[in-house]
Amino acid sequence: MESLIQTIAIYALPVIFAITLHEAAHGYVARHFGDQTAWQQGRISLNPMRHIDPIGTIVMPLILLLATRGSLVFGWAKPVPVNFGNLRHPKRDMLWVAAAGPAANLAMMMIWATVLKLSYVSGGGGGIFVLEMARAGVMTNVLFMLFNLLPILPLDGGRVVFSLLPQRMAWRYGQTERYGFPILIGLMLLSQFGINILSWVLTPMLILVLGLVSTLFQVPLY
Repeated sequence: MESLIQTIAIYALPVIFAITLHEAAHGYVARHFGDQTAWQQGRISLNPMRHIDPIGTIVMPLILLLATRGSLVFGWAKPVPVNFGNLRHPKRDMLWVAAAGPAANLAMMMIWATVLKLSYVSGGGGGIFVLEMARAGVMTNVLFMLFNLLPILPLDGGRVVFSLLPQRMAWRYGQTERYGFPILIGLMLLSQFGINILSWVLTPMLILVLGLVSTLFQVPLY
């Protein structure tokens, strides 16, 4: 029980920040390109309470945390409302709005990696808890970034693909959005029966990115 509480404590802050800043970044970039919807609804905020989805932000990460012991943790928040029709160049600007979320996770990953490096350089300053939280911050943000870049609508990767496709192909691809969340939920349910399709897809990319971060910052991440 003590180990469980400690694990939750280590991952709680990284998960909340990963989701909150991811969503706020979408709203901020949408505002920059002409859509004020998220701003008017108060969703361009660092207040986690404005973004938390009970299932995606709390229940799903907790289930994955317990089931995988921290090796595969991701989730989602309440989507920031974006009216793509309000963007100055809707199809083109959609790419930047979608990419803002994973970019925020990339930036947070670098920040956590810096904290981890500084802790090692200082001889473990801050204690083992800070080391483990920083490591969890790197892992969590890499997973959130990679998961959201999957080319499945309505994930960010799907929006990027839509933006890059020619108009007719983009329209046809856009018709798949209605199946996006059922597909993702199905993949998560399959993982509970040992059919870890998401893990098979994400793990090679995760190992690659973590290897690059470990080499760049000269810190162990496993």
